[in-house]
Amino acid sequence: MIKIYYKPLSTILIIWFALVCCETVTAADGKLLATPGVSQIEGAAGGGIVPWAQLAGYASEDEIAANVFCSRGTVDDYQLDVCGAQANLFDRLELSFAKQTFKVDALNTDIEQEVFGAKLRLYGDLVYSDWPQISLGVQSKFLKDDSIAKLVGATDGDGTDWYVSASRLKLAAINGYNWLWNVTLRHTNANQIGLLGYSTNHSDTSYFLEASTAVLLDPSWAVGVEYRQKPNYLNLGEEDWKDIFVAWFPNKSFSLTAAYLDLGSIVGAKGQKGFYLSVTGYW
Repeated sequence: MIKIYYKPLSTILIIWFALVCCETVTAADGKLLATPGVSQIEGAAGGGIVPWAQLAGYASEDEIAANVFCSRGTVDDYQLDVCGAQANLFDRLELSFAKQTFKVDALNTDIEQEVFGAKLRLYGDLVYSDWPQISLGVQSKFLKDDSIAKLVGATDGDGTDWYVSASRLKLAAINGYNWLWNVTLRHTNANQIGLLGYSTNHSDTSYFLEASTAVLLDPSWAVGVEYRQKPNYLNLGEEDWKDIFVAWFPNKSFSLTAAYLDLGSIVGAKGQKGFYLSVTGYW
């Protein structure tokens, strides 16, 4: 679904390598390996397509963490490239930014969107509290050019999503393996996550369910599935998203995620399936 910007990517990676390799810098490491999840396509910490309640990076309550990431999702007729950054302030507040580029081969054009996000931990800890960790998040999205969105019937080029997430990691829950689950409820009027603008002139519900679950085969490897319910405000056959993913966490400075995608119909093109790859650097 998108085309990647190599200059931003190289700049982000250079900054990350400088931070990680600098002897005077100490990385945030107050959490268990893999517990922050990876980087979601709208910039939040979580899975690839669903934000989770946990905050980005390994910062504990007396630490600050900063991450950079780039992702690419490619399906039959589209490509989506995303690069961005995240900050975790004392395991209470996450701030994020993502630049998305959606390549539409049929129109020989790119749709660009910027997403500014924030997530506040309201309650709990992913592992140690009696109840799941709960967080409240917001994602404000801005199209660089909303002409295509308006052409297909969107009422606004920009908009804002709100969501609440609950996440829990149960240690040794399934035959000795750690098990993670997440449920997210999102309020949105976005078409194709905002890449086709926002529709506010409808009577349908604006609340949608998203969910993820994963099993950690060992501290460094996780396999799981995700589901994201989506609206069809433009009557273009927009369908729910699903993926199966594998994530590798060799250490607390790096993660790599690969996934098989089933994105259904996108702008009338049915059966959009393909693959996703994402890398995150943690500091």
